[in-house]
Amino acid sequence: MATETAVRSGRTRVDGFRVTRAGLVIALVVAAALVPQMTQNQYYLGVAFQAEMLMCLALGLNIVVGYAGMLDLGFAAFFAIGAYTTGILSTKEHWSILASIGPGVLIAVICALIIGFPTLRLRSDYLAVVTLGFGEIIQTIAINLNQTGGPTGIYAIPALTIGSVVVASNTGYYYVFLVLVIIFALFSTRLRGSRLGRAWLCIREDEDAAKAMGINTNHYKLYAYMFGAVLGSITGSLYAPALTAISPASFGFSESLLIVMAVAIGGLGSIWGVMFGAAVVEIFPEVFRSFAQARLLVFGVLLVILMVVRPRGLFPERAFQGLGTRIRARLGHAVPSPRSGTGGPLVSLPTEEP
Repeated sequence: MATETAVRSGRTRVDGFRVTRAGLVIALVVAAALVPQMTQNQYYLGVAFQAEMLMCLALGLNIVVGYAGMLDLGFAAFFAIGAYTTGILSTKEHWSILASIGPGVLIAVICALIIGFPTLRLRSDYLAVVTLGFGEIIQTIAINLNQTGGPTGIYAIPALTIGSVVVASNTGYYYVFLVLVIIFALFSTRLRGSRLGRAWLCIREDEDAAKAMGINTNHYKLYAYMFGAVLGSITGSLYAPALTAISPASFGFSESLLIVMAVAIGGLGSIWGVMFGAAVVEIFPEVFRSFAQARLLVFGVLLVILMVVRPRGLFPERAFQGLGTRIRARLGHAVPSPRSGTGGPLVSLPTEEP
């Protein structure tokens, strides 16, 4: 009876912590929503929505790198596919921005299948080289096709229209990308806890062991690549009208490297971490813009120091595990250990029939 009461008490406190955590998330979202009210400086808001855009891309790459453990150095290719699809359809075919998102996602998924199916069997550096080549191929196509505007790109992309609302300012796009960040974060959270997400984590930790357990690693890795492509394409489709002009230079290796840096700095597999890492990568160089080119040197030195001191990132995946227990311990509550008792296994791993 006492044990049952303790378990129920523990569950109540866990639920209370979840409510507290939900309240913290809501508070952060409200604070982010009030940023445009705190400053009317369009430059600051422009940097802010650029940071949100990078957060969306980092969340997409986090599925590929953080969840499934595949190093992708050409993720900006899917970003470019979404942006160019929207740019072409909106300027030449006069489609609305929202209507052009679907074709962009479809093309990105098809490209992910074409590239991923034969190459995701590779591992480590070999896979990184292939994805890097894919990114360069997409940029080269954008430079040489007349439909994409060649090296000059596409201009006069119409503004995003949502019903009767026309989004034509940095403030408007700040809110658009804020909503997109929230949607992507919730999607990533649900995806990580799903059967699919648990399979990715198994593959990331030990692919050979995952195969021995009956997981079709090639299929699951392809799913991760496709989900990342979808998020990257959607971000690109909304990024094109935000800038009103796009060019191949915006989707090169340097952009892919920035996305990888955001994920690595924040912490592989950590949703909060990659968002914070994206904010650091985008905002830090702007804060020290007065130092001209020297700011990049300072930024690079700080990155090296960070990787030495915190090799798993600022907020690694396991940083929040046990947070509720530590908080309740500080408050003086006794909480049953999650590993005590005769409960079932802590993690249920997805398996497939060989």
